[in-house]
Amino acid sequence: MKKSYTITAFSENHVGLLNRITIIFTRRHVNIETLTVSASAIKGIHKFTIVINDTKEKVEKVVSQIEKLVEVLKAYYHTDDEIVHQEIALYKVPTRALLESNTLEKTIRNHNARILEVTPEFTVIEKTGHKEETQELFEILNKYGVKQFTRSGRVAITRSKKELLTSYLKEVDKAQSIHITNNN
Repeated sequence: MKKSYTITAFSENHVGLLNRITIIFTRRHVNIETLTVSASAIKGIHKFTIVINDTKEKVEKVVSQIEKLVEVLKAYYHTDDEIVHQEIALYKVPTRALLESNTLEKTIRNHNARILEVTPEFTVIEKTGHKEETQELFEILNKYGVKQFTRSGRVAITRSKKELLTSYLKEVDKAQSIHITNNN
């Protein structure tokens, strides 16, 4: 059964790695819903956050292939209930819609959005939330004539008490220390 999975892969920042990762999905005919790359909590390590809708078996194969890439330290997959996640959306609407009545202002407040910029021509609104929430606000704002709309990829952290990559790196260090000690 297909469902939403968030894949996180940790690596050093290498040119061409994003291309090699996306090829893994292409070869398996897996569509990437969102992709975000950023620095992680560990200096020098980057985090790829990839959302896909597929079967658990296919997700496991993709994660296994990602981990085989030399530059990748570790990759994980999670279901939506195992993570805390958000996206950010920006909406550009005509300022006249804001000035003609207080309906648009109430809509913005009711959806926990905020106004980032107001010019005589347009107003930029920001909404943080899950995809369904940002999409719902888009549909409401589109009645006022949304001129531009963009939504980021997912950013996510695990609900787990321990940071998975940190724990993994400690295990690797411990194994290397034992190996060095045994060889001396």
